[in-house]
Amino acid sequence: MQLNLLVLRCKNIKTSKAFYEKLGLTFVQEQHGKGPVHYSTLMEELVMELYPLTKGSEIDNIRLGFLMEIENIFEYLERETIVVCSQYQYEDKNVFVVEDPDGRKIELKSN
Repeated sequence: MQLNLLVLRCKNIKTSKAFYEKLGLTFVQEQHGKGPVHYSTLMEELVMELYPLTKGSEIDNIRLGFLMEIENIFEYLERETIVVCSQYQYEDKNVFVVEDPDGRKIELKSN
């Protein structure tokens, strides 16, 4: 079994899109039938979509982790003005934890 779809509900999908683009993702705008306009990106076999938060819904407490093709993630995050909440080491690699615009924890590690 392999995960192939991840949908994140966002308070402001344009703000969230801009944040994830700073991390290196590229999105396309989509709309299926009369559904909401949203953004989609493909990461190998995984489709990640940013959807607007529906009325009466709350932001989930999901935690994501990305392997990045960047040698010095900390310097990259500083240049992109992304605040590092915490960091730790795992398997001799630095893992940097940031928050997306909806407060989700995002772990970033060099590949």
